[in-house]
Amino acid sequence: MSKTGRTSQVTMIAIERINILNQRARNQKIFYDIASNISQVGLKRPITVTACRSGAADKDYDLICGQGRIEAFAACGQTHIPALIIDASEEQALIMSLVENLARRQHRAMDLLQGVEILQKQGYDGRTIAAKTGLTFEYVKGILNLMERGEERLLAAVENGNMPISLAIKVAESPDGDQRALQEAYETKQLRGTRLLLAKRLIESRKRRGKTFAGARPNHRGGPDKALSARDILKVYQREVDRKRVLTRKADMVNNRLMFITEALRQLLADANFSNLLRAEGLTTLPKPLAALMDEKGQRHA
Repeated sequence: MSKTGRTSQVTMIAIERINILNQRARNQKIFYDIASNISQVGLKRPITVTACRSGAADKDYDLICGQGRIEAFAACGQTHIPALIIDASEEQALIMSLVENLARRQHRAMDLLQGVEILQKQGYDGRTIAAKTGLTFEYVKGILNLMERGEERLLAAVENGNMPISLAIKVAESPDGDQRALQEAYETKQLRGTRLLLAKRLIESRKRRGKTFAGARPNHRGGPDKALSARDILKVYQREVDRKRVLTRKADMVNNRLMFITEALRQLLADANFSNLLRAEGLTTLPKPLAALMDEKGQRHA
């Protein structure tokens, strides 16, 4: 990208003469917060524009950043707004606007999807997009994969706010039938976040081991002909939770018994008569793990 020049002076320009290149819907609460702040303390930071090269009728400038400020200023009854005018081509202005929007701490998932898609169409690869937006390459790669594979159902879930984009990227890695079940489990609030991702890994693990699921009827080729459902996903997750709960109980039981044995031996070895009896029988040592436990126990009581 060529170097742009920035004026050192803030200029008042007519809001109606500004063309918004990358227009996006705005959260109403955020909009009212901006408008309220401007009405109380004024505009803290001017918008950034460049001479209009997009061909928009009756427009003198293309907006690079500051859509929210323009809308809030207009809502306060203002017709002109302070602006920094820089020299940028139409492509540069669009890219700068996209990057500025994507770099925000809070942005809509669809803004992110659309921004990455536009940057890709401008010829930028995943690593370049990641560098420009501050996103990780893995994250950008996942977004591009989501769009390139045409995951309309997952994209619609993201657009409607039913699923975060980070989770949609992970779900898109699964086969189509599994995606539907995972999405249903998430949207019906049966499994969320890390629990859903754990269920996804469990399903993949079962399939690698050649295991089928309850209710799946083998076809003539030996594979299941019934697609997974959210209920199947939930069963797999619940089975794993139950298995870990049983393992935890067993581990606690073994630990309690080991503590009892260790304490009993420690007290017996503290008895001089018992120690003399062991020496007489030639039993002068203990297994190293047990001896270490007893030493640790003794230090706690010291």
